[in-house]
Amino acid sequence: MDNDSPAKAILVVTITALVCSVLVSGAAVFLQPLQQAYADIERIRYIVQISGLVDSEAELSEFDIVSAYRDISLRLIDLESGSFDTDLDPQSFIDVSIENELQESVNIPAAQDTAALQSRPRWVAVYLVESDAELQRIIFPIYGRGMWSTIYGYLAIEGDLSTIAGVVFYEHGETPGIGDQIQRASWLAGWRGKRLYDEQRQLQFNIGTDSATSPAADYRVDGIAGATLTVNGVANMVRYWFGPHGYAPFMNQYLAELNL
Repeated sequence: MDNDSPAKAILVVTITALVCSVLVSGAAVFLQPLQQAYADIERIRYIVQISGLVDSEAELSEFDIVSAYRDISLRLIDLESGSFDTDLDPQSFIDVSIENELQESVNIPAAQDTAALQSRPRWVAVYLVESDAELQRIIFPIYGRGMWSTIYGYLAIEGDLSTIAGVVFYEHGETPGIGDQIQRASWLAGWRGKRLYDEQRQLQFNIGTDSATSPAADYRVDGIAGATLTVNGVANMVRYWFGPHGYAPFMNQYLAELNL
């Protein structure tokens, strides 16, 4: 074939395009597990941070994260029955923002939709920290609307299933310098020791200012100046997820099983 012929030029371009396509596709397939592993490490980092197994302020290596995570049990809650589901693989439900072929979407009654979600998944994966078969903490995923975006986080509850052990917010699109203060370490530290429920298991948690001597102070986290709408969104998401349409039925049933 003549080197200067149009046919040869087209052939060379076609072969080059095919080779490049194969190389790009192969690279994508090869890198996908690495990208997923990196994403998992970042997710696990947040969970380990509030697990009580490490210093929450420490800089952790990937080895430290994986080592601590091995002591955390992944369990699946069926929010419709209020109990653990042992028939499905909880690993398939770790991302609450993605619905897979196994997941069912449940409509939220408008009167209870304080987190402005409209629907929630039926199954949610949670993380249990136990010592000598005794529950130390449960880490629950939470999410809901802020001022501009959906805010995603994890909230750790002590073994009494009322006292907050820690909280992190790992994804949001709130205003830089204002709404993003929900990730400030000093503000998150103010959550520790606050309670969700009173002695009658009525949800009392909120975000606002109370006198230190007020009984309500046990259930209140201080707000953030200038970020009222974002903070209200955070309060509303916590109140939804730990209310009657969220985790409360499971927690009450689990408390009865633990004889607490």
